[in-house]
Amino acid sequence: MSTGETMSWWVSASALYVMLAVILFSLLNYFKGYSLCRWLSAVQQFSTTKPAVKLEEVKKQLFVGLGREVSHDPLLRERGAIRILEIGVGTGSNFTYYPPDTHLVVVDPNPNFARYYHANRDRFSHIHCEKLITSTGERMDMIPDNSVDVVVMTLVLCTIDDPCKILQQIIRVLVKGGKFYFFEHIREFDSERHRLRQKLQDLLTTSGLAPYFLEGCCLNKDMLPAIGAAGFSKVRAERFYAPIDSFVYQLVKPCLRGIAEK
Repeated sequence: MSTGETMSWWVSASALYVMLAVILFSLLNYFKGYSLCRWLSAVQQFSTTKPAVKLEEVKKQLFVGLGREVSHDPLLRERGAIRILEIGVGTGSNFTYYPPDTHLVVVDPNPNFARYYHANRDRFSHIHCEKLITSTGERMDMIPDNSVDVVVMTLVLCTIDDPCKILQQIIRVLVKGGKFYFFEHIREFDSERHRLRQKLQDLLTTSGLAPYFLEGCCLNKDMLPAIGAAGFSKVRAERFYAPIDSFVYQLVKPCLRGIAEK
């Protein structure tokens, strides 16, 4: 490829990404003024789109091990049940992957989640919800030490200013041998092949545009170093590209998934 062709390709690619950013932020600014009910409706409609369905398949593969977890609680263990703490549940999209008779503790800053959960209880009949706590993962001191078998957190760490603090809370509440299941979008990890995406992630985050329009979300975080240094006894993780080809999702295509054990 000649220098002129290379420059032409770069300009075209840059223009497409810039156009994507403008359209995305315009839409998000529009939705930002919605009431919570309309926002949840928009999220639920979004979750039925083909790209999101593909992401759900990725999560399904991650959560397949939940059915093999054994509870530290003798009563739950006798019933073949486990206790799961989920931080940042959104609309409960992960609940479908939880094993039967899951005892669930929810920590979410959205004060309206309890209303949403009770209105949709029939969808989650395999779950026994023990607690619905309106708080953040950094401030869940009300959950006792060594009290949950599994912690689940997906697409949350990108919004956390101090990941070390929330990771220490996760380690505190997990029983010895308990598991932390995580799935996050991250900063582009192949700067040679996808430098433009990396630069755009940095620009949109450091400029404050992404955090403002995406409820605190930072596009250029990589959580694996923090998870690895948090003090877990084992960490199994993988950086990968989400199986979505849609142009709209290219900035969040680099992802991280894994399981850490206390």
